[in-house]
Amino acid sequence: MTTGHLNHGAEELCEAGAKVYAQALREGRVRSADAGEVSCLVDFGLLHPAVGDPNWLEPVAPVVALHRLLRISEERIADERRREARLTTVFEPLMRIDGRHTSVAPTISILNGRQRINRAIAETMADANEELLAIQPRANYGDPHEVPRADVMDRDQALLDRGGRIRTLYQHTTRYLPFVLARYEELRGDAEARTLDEVTDRLIVVDRAVAFIPANKDGTLALEVGHPALVEYFVTTFDRLWRLATPMYPEAVQRPSLDGITPRQRAIASLLIEGHTDTVIAERLGMNVRTARVHIAKLAETLGSESRAQLGYLIGQSGILE
Repeated sequence: MTTGHLNHGAEELCEAGAKVYAQALREGRVRSADAGEVSCLVDFGLLHPAVGDPNWLEPVAPVVALHRLLRISEERIADERRREARLTTVFEPLMRIDGRHTSVAPTISILNGRQRINRAIAETMADANEELLAIQPRANYGDPHEVPRADVMDRDQALLDRGGRIRTLYQHTTRYLPFVLARYEELRGDAEARTLDEVTDRLIVVDRAVAFIPANKDGTLALEVGHPALVEYFVTTFDRLWRLATPMYPEAVQRPSLDGITPRQRAIASLLIEGHTDTVIAERLGMNVRTARVHIAKLAETLGSESRAQLGYLIGQSGILE
């Protein structure tokens, strides 16, 4: 029963309507003014104007009203069944035609809520046998909204057990996180991971047939993409980033320093000369602002800079970005 008078069916009689109808049954009638805010009672045939006095409404016996409403419902169901029969008659001969030249309409579905998103990914992976491609821009382990790690491990291990493979791209800041490294130590099968300074937002592609991408910033909306052209675009983007990335697992490759400048400091230097703030630099490289500032200070010390403006000039003169 609904609490207020809104547009509703008789099976969801609002609390106000039920109260007035019960009063009418007890007293034999109610004033039209008292029932003015619950017009549903008249619409559903539970009250009708009193003969000879339109200022009063009289109740219809509940058994009579129920019988009439059920008959209306039965007629509506019968109409739908007749419509189903007509549709079947129209499409049955068409379904016997050889449809080998037809195509299934590609789909793009909106998934609302983290649980729905995670369930859709799990259901898609349950039918996968070939490959999982993933871009994970940040590690949200410990977030109560994330899928439990054990569930992710079981899901991914099942794919590997079926002969599939897993390739994942992370940011360089993830290379030494214990829980990320532990994931790959536990997985058995063809699983690889590489890292870049910057990656795109989250991407999951299953068997090069279905992709999942975020549809808002907080991760509560996602798109499930089945359009072949879009999925192929995502796969091509992933493959190009993969070739540029530094291996992390199963064999880690250390990125070389240049003239005392570490690879991470070179990435920061590149963003500095573009004019980005410390906050933007930290966000794009997947680190906190304090860590970014420590690296900026070390970079300035190495290059002998005494100011932000001078640091940009010295970066350009040093050739470390060439």
